[in-house]
Amino acid sequence: MSDFLLDPEVTFLNHGSFGACPKEVFEDYQHWQLQLERQPVRFLQRELPTLLADARRKVAEFLGSQPHELVFVPNPTFAANTIARCLPLGPGDEVLITDHEYGACRFAFQYAAEQKGFRVVQQAITLPVESNEAIVDEFWQGVNENTKLIFMSHITSSTALTLPAEAICQRAREAGILTMIDGAHAPGQIPVHLGNLGADFYTATCHKWICAPKGSGIFYVREDRQPMVDPLVVGWGWGPEKTFHRENEFVSNHEWLGTHDPAPFLAVPAAIAWQKKHFTGEARQKAWDLVRSAVDQASQIEGIRRVHPNAFFQQMGLIDVTALKLESDALKTRLYDNYRIEAPVIRWQDRMFIRVSAHAYTTEQDIATFVNAMREIVTNA
Repeated sequence: MSDFLLDPEVTFLNHGSFGACPKEVFEDYQHWQLQLERQPVRFLQRELPTLLADARRKVAEFLGSQPHELVFVPNPTFAANTIARCLPLGPGDEVLITDHEYGACRFAFQYAAEQKGFRVVQQAITLPVESNEAIVDEFWQGVNENTKLIFMSHITSSTALTLPAEAICQRAREAGILTMIDGAHAPGQIPVHLGNLGADFYTATCHKWICAPKGSGIFYVREDRQPMVDPLVVGWGWGPEKTFHRENEFVSNHEWLGTHDPAPFLAVPAAIAWQKKHFTGEARQKAWDLVRSAVDQASQIEGIRRVHPNAFFQQMGLIDVTALKLESDALKTRLYDNYRIEAPVIRWQDRMFIRVSAHAYTTEQDIATFVNAMREIVTNA
């Protein structure tokens, strides 16, 4: 916990919502803010393009892509809106998603569907899952001749399920279907190599599992798909009078969003460096073990069940508390007010889950605090 700015009085088991920033990364973030404020014109007009290019190069190396295939964006919702609005989708076309998708990104496609006349089709992925092959087969039941785009999570937010994105991208490419992967929870939690993954479009947060400052994300567009993607925000990076990133049209069109604080983007390399120094090997294995211990212990309490086999989750675990017949908001409030535990209580379809996250700051005592709290809650339910 000492490497982070988290409140030591709170058992923080919700890294999956907004992440947490290590102190040294936060200091790098503040360094860039200070440079901006000391000479805003020089920084934004003369220095920033080169600084962003250097940061983009380091992120591309970390994610296995080419620098000109990446741009920084505030979050995956921004990237999902970009694709939903720019692709030439219309009446008769379908976008296939799973029934596990994050609400904000799903809403982006549903909004665009209402405007443009295409359909968003949700295909069920039944829980518990049995194998990656079974997931692919069940998901593919939603594909037909009208399917033009597949949008799916790499690791789902609501159900903490790792999906076989590479296998689905490969099958989609063979069928001539575009793919966009929402990797909000993937980089920093599992290895991601965009060149091998095979997605046409990929987006991710950097402020979750990479532990960069809030408001940092990436949007990947494979080079041969870049002519398809119009910018969501048109500014000085677009057109013949473009001011920034003249060397690459895709980067120029998409990365200059007008005046904003670029410090979160510039601090992402520091977060990647922190990961490589402090959170590999034994440290990462410890986080996995703690999450699995939380699931194993909690699921032995009467009325609580595990959801996934261990192979299908990493640093976010899930327990099913539907049988407790409690209101989700009341349970979340009870965890925080009575036990000072920060953990999300999630309604998904007709079920209720608690999602437990672990990172470098998580301890065995944190897990014990959570398990003991759940025992008391069940006893007093």
